[in-house]
Amino acid sequence: MLYKLRCAVARFMYGRNGMDQLNRALFWGYMGLFVAQMLFSVLRLGVPAMVCEALLWPLMLMIFFRMFSKNLPRRQLENQKFVNWWWRVKNKNAGAKARHADKDHKYFTCKSCKTICRVPVGKGKIIITCPKCGAKIEAKT
Repeated sequence: MLYKLRCAVARFMYGRNGMDQLNRALFWGYMGLFVAQMLFSVLRLGVPAMVCEALLWPLMLMIFFRMFSKNLPRRQLENQKFVNWWWRVKNKNAGAKARHADKDHKYFTCKSCKTICRVPVGKGKIIITCPKCGAKIEAKT
């Protein structure tokens, strides 16, 4: 009986988006809002609990819409944009941590193209040329 049910669900989900990284992030956002709503309800804070509840419904509808959507190219594009954004957020924090730990170099950001330029510490006042756009940065190491 469970096998037939599993096959029926697999047939129904064929050609649909299902759960991707964006849906998982939306689900965890939903769970966080749900926990906050429960805490506000227990603490008898009516207005924040109602705000959380008002946000829970559209979030749940969005999750189900994306999960059962048959417009795969559009859902994949949304997911790819989310994955690219999340990758930039994670790597920006990791890179900042690594730059902070590096005591042998000083890092400067180009004002025109936002490229991070690395120079050795202890060279005095120097002019750095951005390797990407050619802008000049005058700085003290």
